[in-house]
Amino acid sequence: MNPNDSPLTEAPPSASISPSARTSPSARTLKSKPGLYRLVNALKYSAKGFRAAWKHEAAFRQEFFLIVVALPLGLYLGENGIERALLVGSLLIILITELLNSAVEAIVDKTSPEFHELAGRAKDLGSAAVLTSLVCVATIWGFVIFG
Repeated sequence: MNPNDSPLTEAPPSASISPSARTSPSARTLKSKPGLYRLVNALKYSAKGFRAAWKHEAAFRQEFFLIVVALPLGLYLGENGIERALLVGSLLIILITELLNSAVEAIVDKTSPEFHELAGRAKDLGSAAVLTSLVCVATIWGFVIFG
C-alpha cells in the first residue's frame, strides 16, 4: 500500500475549508459570548431560518396560511385555557415538524445530490413526521370541538 493512499493521511485543514468559512467566527467563538449577545445571535439565525423556509418551501407557506386561519378559530372555539392551548399548540407542532423536515431535506440534498436509498428514506421519514403532526392536529381539534 502506498503511504499516500492511507486512509489516515489527511489534507491540511485549510485545504477543505472555503475562504469565507475561514474568515467567519467559529462555533466555539459564538458560543463563548455572554448571554444577551448569544441570544441576539440565536434570534438572528432563527429569523434567517424562517426566511429560508418561507422562500424555499411551498409546504411551509401553505401550512403557515392554514395556521393564520385556524389560530383565531382555535382561540374562539376553545372554552377554557387548556382547550385553547391544545388547539393553538397543536398548530405550532405542524410548523416545527415542517421546519425540521425541511432541514433534513436540505442536508440530504447537499450531501447526496444523486439518488441513494438512505437519502430517500430520510426524506420519506421527514414527510411521515409532517403527516403525523397533521393527523395529531386533526385528532386534537376533533376531540376538543366534538367531545
